[in-house]
Amino acid sequence: MRERFNPMKSLIKDIGECRLCADRFAQTATAHKPRPVVWFQSGARILIAGQAPGARVHLSGKPFTDPSGDRLRDWLGLDEQGFYDRSRVSIVPMAFCFPGYNARKADLPPPPICGRTWHEKVMNALGEVPLTILVGGHAHKYHLGVKTPVTETVSRWRDHAPRVFALPHPSWRNTAWLNKNPWFEAELLPVLRQRVQEVLND
Repeated sequence: MRERFNPMKSLIKDIGECRLCADRFAQTATAHKPRPVVWFQSGARILIAGQAPGARVHLSGKPFTDPSGDRLRDWLGLDEQGFYDRSRVSIVPMAFCFPGYNARKADLPPPPICGRTWHEKVMNALGEVPLTILVGGHAHKYHLGVKTPVTETVSRWRDHAPRVFALPHPSWRNTAWLNKNPWFEAELLPVLRQRVQEVLND
């Protein structure tokens, strides 16, 4: 019997096979090949909209398998089992592949062509998700349409809650930011953790 066409399955396959940035990545300091990290499916209750996979995620093929992921899971109040349950949590970065490093070993930004090619299709396929968590400035700009700095966007989190929460990137590089902005952990995170549990248990 002929297999029924599944649009979501087809989209995931197409993204996983994407090689649009092969030439771009070959010219980076890492000179790596594309490896899209695709981690979403229909019916998820939470959408984590991130930035782009890092070097460790590029190797593992699984999102947030690094110290940033440990911090993000702590922020959300989720263990690894809950975080990686694709039936409940979809993780969609602004670029599905590791962008690489420049000559100074700094992270390159997500290539815009990735968002232009895939994001509208992914958002349409996912449909309405009860809770969207925006991780980092690139996700803030795309999903909220803002041009404000990260601190200002995150500080106005009540404007978008409880359906959307804008967070800084959980990178270790932002530890100083967390120390300068204690309201984030004292005020935002308790509300976010409660909302995560409400959505998952609804």
